Amino acid sequence: MWSLNNWKTVFAAVGLIGVLVFCLPSVSLFVRDPAGERFSELYVLGPTHMAEGYPFNVSDGSNYLVYLGVGNHLGNSAFYEVQVKLRNSEDPLPNSTSAVASSLPVLYTYRVFLGDGQVWEDGLSFSLHVGFLGNMSGVVGATFNGVSVDVGKFAAWDSVNNGYFYELFMELWLMNTTYNAFSFDSRFVGFWLNVTAVS
Repeated sequence: MWSLNNWKTVFAAVGLIGVLVFCLPSVSLFVRDPAGERFSELYVLGPTHMAEGYPFNVSDGSNYLVYLGVGNHLGNSAFYEVQVKLRNSEDPLPNSTSAVASSLPVLYTYRVFLGDGQVWEDGLSFSLHVGFLGNMSGVVGATFNGVSVDVGKFAAWDSVNNGYFYELFMELWLMNTTYNAFSFDSRFVGFWLNVTAVS
């Protein structure tokens, strides 16, 4: 048989639950859920701002356009550097697993400061200055957004795929506030170029 004390306990418990349910929206303003995955994003889009139509068959001195983007989802502001590099099929790519960047020279650099949740996007206009000798091609120089640089990258004729292939790729670097220096953020994107013609 239930006593008066048992009923008081039930009413007190129901009342307490009601108060908690009523106050929950207000409490959520002050108490945050555990943080989800924190990450940076790096992407490259074709000339129409879509993930298609990337330059592929390129010729000496012709201009091409892609768009680079960086997104900050770290939960705090961040200072980024995007390094543009060029490799042939023999050169190693960066290693995302061990966070080791490519040792190839940086040809062009973007630096951007982003608040949490912000996305930056900008065009990368480029042209390659190419020479051919026998079964070799050489990208002797390049122009990125109007800035000319020496390259000195060579590729042998690929008889299986019929072309001289190079990959233009971009690495994402993040400012390490402890060391006050940029460090590779284990993110890179790129696309292949077939340099087979002189304009």
